[in-house]
This record gives sequence, structure tokens and C-alpha cells, in this order.
Amino acid sequence: MSDFEAKLCKYADLAVQIGVNVQPGQILVVNAPILAADFVRIITAKAYAIGASLVKVNWSDASITRQQFEHAAPEVFTEPPTWYAGEMTELAEKGAAILNVIAEDPDALKGIDPVRISNYQKVRGAALTKYREMQMSDKVSWSIVAVPCQAWADKVFPDVPAEERVSKLWEAIFHTVRLDREDPVAAWQEHLDTLDQKANVLNAKKYKKLHYIAPGTDLSIELPEGHIWAQGDSINAKGHSFVANMPTEEVFTAPLKTGVNGTVRSTKPLSHGGNIIDGFSITFENGRIISVSAEQGQEALEHLISMDEGAKYLGEVALVPHKSPISESNILYYNTLFDENASNHLAIGMAYAFCLEGGKDMTPDELIAHGLNNSVTHVDFMIGSAEMSINGISADGTEEPVFLNGNWAF
Repeated sequence: MSDFEAKLCKYADLAVQIGVNVQPGQILVVNAPILAADFVRIITAKAYAIGASLVKVNWSDASITRQQFEHAAPEVFTEPPTWYAGEMTELAEKGAAILNVIAEDPDALKGIDPVRISNYQKVRGAALTKYREMQMSDKVSWSIVAVPCQAWADKVFPDVPAEERVSKLWEAIFHTVRLDREDPVAAWQEHLDTLDQKANVLNAKKYKKLHYIAPGTDLSIELPEGHIWAQGDSINAKGHSFVANMPTEEVFTAPLKTGVNGTVRSTKPLSHGGNIIDGFSITFENGRIISVSAEQGQEALEHLISMDEGAKYLGEVALVPHKSPISESNILYYNTLFDENASNHLAIGMAYAFCLEGGKDMTPDELIAHGLNNSVTHVDFMIGSAEMSINGISADGTEEPVFLNGNWAF
């Protein structure tokens, strides 16, 4: 077995054991591109070895997806995929674990009519409402891992010889998920413990607001009563841990829907819907987005915040130090799974129910009543830099640094 094959097996182990943490007798659903077939075959073998009752794979192909957006009948993009939503909801209700393997070309849908993309995202999000609510309240185990594709590697490493780019992206991905450690599983547990320590400090502080200051950013974010700072690993309805994003470097919570005021400027490009949105600023008033501007992707950004009323509000506040492995690599991935873990970020759209005391057991209406946002979408965008400072403001008005010059102040 080559060194690469050995690392691929370790990567599959991490995805199955740490990511979704497959249990004996559990169904595993894998959503993956066909170019990841070799990796998915290893995942399947690992899951069955643990005792999975069934591994169900849903394949996709970027070329076919683009052809669909170019040539399919217009009504295709406004008809809810109820068949798919029904299947995913049924599998989730059976306790299935969901593993998403991504290999995204950041420009996959460049030039496609943005109305088609927006309509597709909107009806798909609405159809998957029940499944998404289960996911956002930790009812099911789910995780996302990535594999390279040529187009993605070309975007990330344009100055590297073309034939070496995919290998270089594999090497970078392996580093972000700690596969270069002697015992990756133990390294992950140590890392999650470190994130937990940061979350514990923030939960003890119970800040009322966070105030962000950076070039182009002056933003105040109020936090709801009973908010919880979470980190990479979660516990599903059956008491089993899982890690939703691999890699993960964040500590995060939900904002008060109506408590966001000021302007924030992005610090990294956002790859969304097969298009790049870059150099953008968003202004909020009483939580609601009142204006946006982008140097690239203005139309795509406008469509994003028009998905539904909830897409005009925030659903997540996440803290990531500038001195973190992905940030210090100085690699711009054009992929949110990686770029959000190199930077403080926010998310437009739906909030995580588990970021509120008792939230996992609340209905959507109850979550809304407690100040959390609801939407058909959830899109992270990066705002952190070495020039960002964040102050925590207590209920009595006491103010103290949480981040100084891009890094933890404690």
C-alpha cells in the first residue's frame, strides 16, 4: 500500500469514526460525486466493518449538473424535489448518519442564469425543511469531508504545474484534518478538547453583545437569552457524538435575530451556488440586511439574501483565531468548509437550535419566539483578519476584549 493509499484509509477512518461516528446497526447515507468513487468505496468498507446495517450512496456529477442548469425545462427549477426530501427525512427518522463528500469547482455554474440557481436553491430548501430542522437540532449525525477535483485544484494552486495541483490539494486537505499526526484520532480528540475550553469560557461570560471592529467593519451583535457557545463535536438524539465539519476550528453560537446593527466587510471570497462573491459589505439594522455591495457577484449576493425573509438575517456567529492551521497555511481554498475555518465568520439564514438552552426540544415557532432565525438557507461568509478586534459586552455594560488583532484575548 502506497503512502497516499494509507492516508486515504486513515481519512476514511476519520470520516466514519469521528465525523459521523457510525454505530453498529446504523444506516449510513453517503452523498458524493462520482470522481470520489475510490474514496467512497473505502468509506463503505469501513462502515460495514463497524457494523453498519446499510450504506446507501447517492452519486452526483458536476458536468451533468451543469448541463441540467443549462438545458433543463424552466419548471424543473421551481418544482420541489419532494421525492428526495421524503427519502432523506425518512432515513433521518430511522436514525441514519449522513456523510457528505464534496469536490466543488468554485466556478461550476459560472455564466448560468442566476434566477435558475436561486429558484432551485429556494424550492430545494423549502422541500427539505423537516430534514433540515432535524439536522440543525442534532437529531441526526452528519458530517462533511472534501476530496480534490482538477478544477478546484486549478483555482487554489494556479502557479503550480497543472499535473501536480490535485496532489498538492490532497496534501493540504490531509494536513487540515490532522492526518499528518502520528495518531489522527487522538489528535482530533485533543483539538476538540481545546475548542471546548474556549466555549466553556464564553458560556461562563454570558455576554449580552459582541462588538466587531476591523477595516470596513463596525458591527454590534446581540446574543439571545440562554445562548450556548458550541464547538466542533455534537451529540445526536441517541447520545452519540459526531463532528459536522472536518476540518473545524470554530466556536460558535446563534445571534439574536433582531439584534444585529452596523456594517461588516468580507475578508475572503464566498463560493456559493457555483459562483464567486467577493469584496462584499453587508449593512444591518435591527437584525435585517438593509443593503449589500460586492465587487464581484453582486447579483448572486442579492439572490442569496432574497431566498426568503430569513435570508435577510443572521443565524450564526463563529469565532476562529487568525493563528489557526488553515489560516497560517496561507491557502485560499475558495471553499467554505476550509475558508470558514481560517477566519471569524457569520452565517446568513437558519440558526442552530442546539445553540439555545433547551433548543433541541423546541418547535420552530418556539425557537423563533426565543429570538432565533429561521430560513430555507444557511450560508457562512468570512469576515476575520489579523486586524479584527472583538469586545464582549455584559448585561451591566462591562466591556472586555474577546479577540485582539485577530486572535483570542484569553
